[in-house]
Amino acid sequence: MALLEVQDLISGYGELQILWGASLNLEPGQLTTLVGSNGVGKTTLLRAIMGQIKPWDGRVRFDGADVTRLPPYVKVERGLVLVPEGRQLFTQMTVLENLEMGAAPHRARRHMARNLEMVFTLFPRLQERRHQKAGTLSGGEQQMLAIARGLMSAPRVLMIDELSLGLAPVLALELFHTLLKLRKAGITLLLVEQNVRMALKVSDYAYVLSEGRVELHGPSAHIEANPTVQRTYLGI
Repeated sequence: MALLEVQDLISGYGELQILWGASLNLEPGQLTTLVGSNGVGKTTLLRAIMGQIKPWDGRVRFDGADVTRLPPYVKVERGLVLVPEGRQLFTQMTVLENLEMGAAPHRARRHMARNLEMVFTLFPRLQERRHQKAGTLSGGEQQMLAIARGLMSAPRVLMIDELSLGLAPVLALELFHTLLKLRKAGITLLLVEQNVRMALKVSDYAYVLSEGRVELHGPSAHIEANPTVQRTYLGI
């Protein structure tokens, strides 16, 4: 049974419709990627799943329960967490204070010390800079902090919007390796990523979004081998 089920989701902004019946399933423990050109609705889909924008129609089920209309904070409390595009850190707060904000959900507060140890093991640079203001970190360190803050919420599903955007290749590669560690730890992941080639390499399953609808989906290796995907996204 899928841990997260999105069925025929329709949504947008104002009168502008972006999603036209998008569907996807996340299997427990898998790393799933959502790829597509700019402007096809990837971020909108994550925001609609999270409840940051209102779904107009369709359904979101999490762990068997209908959560379509629940507010974001309730979804976070249940274990559905989004690391947003642009990081959206509290730049005037320290690294440690940002991490403590991530542990705000009741279910996460009980395990704050354990989760803090875990994120410092994953990201030793954050431990070194724990008393430094988040706004003074490098771009790569800020992305590490955004992911770590999400992990402090004790997610069962962690959605990450644009993991490598604006990062040097060596830092991006480091974060992709981190995703594999998180999958090994049993966290179910949904990744939106501009680096389609790398996203398909590290993921188990992939969805290709086009004009607000899922055009293709399947095991990532099969999607990577698809001629349309190779021509459109991989430059082959």
